[in-house]
This record gives sequence, structure tokens and C-alpha cells, in this order.
Amino acid sequence: MRLPLLLILPILILDILADWYICRAVWRRCTRGARFWRPVSLWSSIVLGVGLLAAIAWPKKSASDYDLTGLMWFLYCYFSIYVPKYLFIIIDLLGKVPQLWHRRRIKGFAHAGITVAVLTFGLIWWGALVNRYRIEVKEIEFADPSLPSSFEGLTIAQISDLHTGSYGSDTTYVAKVVETVNALHPDIIVFTGDIVNRRSKELKPFVSTLSRLNAPLGVYSVLGNHDYGDYYAWDSAADKEANMQELYRMQHDMGWTLMNNSAHTFHAGPDSLVLIGVENIGDPPFPIYGDLDKAYPGDLADSAFKILLSHNPAHWVDDIAGSPDKNIALTLSGHTHAMQMELFGLSPATFRYDTWGGMYADIDSTRRLYVNIGIGEVGVPARIGATPEITLFTLRR
Repeated sequence: MRLPLLLILPILILDILADWYICRAVWRRCTRGARFWRPVSLWSSIVLGVGLLAAIAWPKKSASDYDLTGLMWFLYCYFSIYVPKYLFIIIDLLGKVPQLWHRRRIKGFAHAGITVAVLTFGLIWWGALVNRYRIEVKEIEFADPSLPSSFEGLTIAQISDLHTGSYGSDTTYVAKVVETVNALHPDIIVFTGDIVNRRSKELKPFVSTLSRLNAPLGVYSVLGNHDYGDYYAWDSAADKEANMQELYRMQHDMGWTLMNNSAHTFHAGPDSLVLIGVENIGDPPFPIYGDLDKAYPGDLADSAFKILLSHNPAHWVDDIAGSPDKNIALTLSGHTHAMQMELFGLSPATFRYDTWGGMYADIDSTRRLYVNIGIGEVGVPARIGATPEITLFTLRR
């Protein structure tokens, strides 16, 4: 949704070339049904190209939520058509290699290209219509010898990146998330940021549903980069601040404890465990709002067993991993979504993030990070793999 024009235009040019290649192939090779397929291939290309140009010109920041939803689905349809086209062309070109030696092309490659294109189209729409609603619960046993004995067996459920604006006013999926979390009976529930896409008003239809999240020791949350209203064109700074106050109020009404650079200490007998929450601390272009020193004004190197909630895992990579003056046993983050694509353990997020999903440890394994790949989606209305995640941690000594 934030792709610059200079990136979109080359894509459009390549798509035009791809359409020319396919139209030419249809005109040359199709004998049966040619009167149907030839105009279909031509006019579909024209309509999609004009649609992409309109999508580029559309004012994103000032657009309504309804307009953005329609735009999001159009772009998804667009790429669900062109990605299979490119795969077909690549495979079909391989079949033409013998022509370099004045031999006939291998027709079987064209058939294989069509098969791969159809399967890819199906996979893309499986991600949109099925997989983005399939919740996976990952159960993690987190062992650390410094855990106070009174907290042996404590359970923490983590959810992240809900992006309620992606669902309009339909609470069906969010209700399913709440029911799944509550069925785990965790002692603590944490949410690691990005509860909306652009504006706090997106959360309103879901306040009642999310207020049903229940844990004996409470529900705690932090803010993510999408929660500050930075992706919306506000009329004034006052309007943006009012938007933030509305978000604070709704989370309070939900019974959540929003940890804006603060800490909470849990006590059990003679032992204690500290939960720290910071506002968003990330890498460019994401603004920095968090302050770990403010959140924990004591000595971060002390012996207290500490768990940190920080939306962007880059905070752990840049500031906590390998740092002897920050004794934080476990950091819980989200943000990456695994770029909403993960197949066979591989994700394009690898090229953007050093830590994009799962458990990581620093060089001496005393500070660890867990990246939850999120429960919702933004920008792309699908999860191709990268199944929505709820993580249940059980603390062990």
C-alpha cells in the first residue's frame, strides 16, 4: 500500500510486456475458441492496466476505510492474475530454448506452465479465502534457570498484530480469536501491538468482543507502529492527539492494561516477576516512541526476572541482544507478519528482518526473543502460509 510510484511504474511496464507475450501466444497457438480467447486476453489486460494506474493515483492517507478495502482487494486480484502469468511465461520460454538451435519448441513446457499458473492462482486465493482464518496455537516451553521457583509453570498467551480495521465491522473472526485464547486458560495474556491500521475508530466494533479476553493475572498490551495514526492525513495535531486518547480509552474499556513505557511486578510468595512494556521502538522508517529506561527506571542489569513487550523485534536486535547491562530474559515481539507468506519454513521476510518469526537467542543465550507472526493482516488480505498465530508460553526453570 505504500509502494512508491517509481516502483509501481516498472511493474506496470513489465505487466504490459507479459500481456503482449501471452496475447501473441494466444493468437498464434489457439485455433479452437480463438474468437473468444483473443479478445478476452486483450481486454482483460487493458482493464487491469487502467485499474492499476487508478490505484496508483488514489490518495491513500485521506481515503476512507471502505475505499482502502476496495483498493486492497483490487490490488490482490491484480497480482493474483499476474504472478501466475509470469510463471507461465518463464516456463514457456524454457520450452523455446531448442529454437536457439533451429529446433521446434517443446510444447510440453507450455502445458506445464499452464498447470503451474493454475495451481499458483489457487494457492493465492486459498491464502485469502481460507488460510487467513485458520488459527494455529504454538505451545512453547521457555526454560530459564533464573526463573523464580514460585513462577514455575506460569502460562502466558501472546497475540499480536490484530489490525482490526482489516475486518470492517465483522467481529466473527476476532470472536474466534478470543474464544481460542480463553480456551487455553493462560495466567496472563499479552498483546504486542498494531491493534488498528490507521485510526482508533477501527477498534470500536471490536471493543465488546475483545473485552471478553480473560486471564487471572490480567491482559497487557503495547502499541505498534500502526497504532499512532501516522498513516492517516489528519487535519490538525489536535485531531491526531484525540485519536490517541480514544485508543487509550477503548483499551481501558476492554479491561486491558496498556503499558506505555511502564512495568508491572507480579508477586508470588517471596518471588517476583517483572513485565515491562515499551511503546514502539523500531528501525526506519518507523518512528521511535518507546523508552526502555523510562519503562524500567531501575537498573536493567539487576537480578529481577524480566519479560519485555516490544512490538518491533529490531529493538531486541539493536539494543538488547548481547548487552550485559540489560538483563531481560525474554522479549516478546510481533510486527513482521512473516510478510504474510511462509511456505516450507521459508519467507520473504528473511530479506527484510534478521528476526522474523519464532525463537531467537543472543550469543550467550541469556537473552531471548520470540517473534509472533501475528493473528491478522494488513495491506494484503491473505496469508499464504504464515498461518495466524497464538503463542502459549509455559515458563520452566
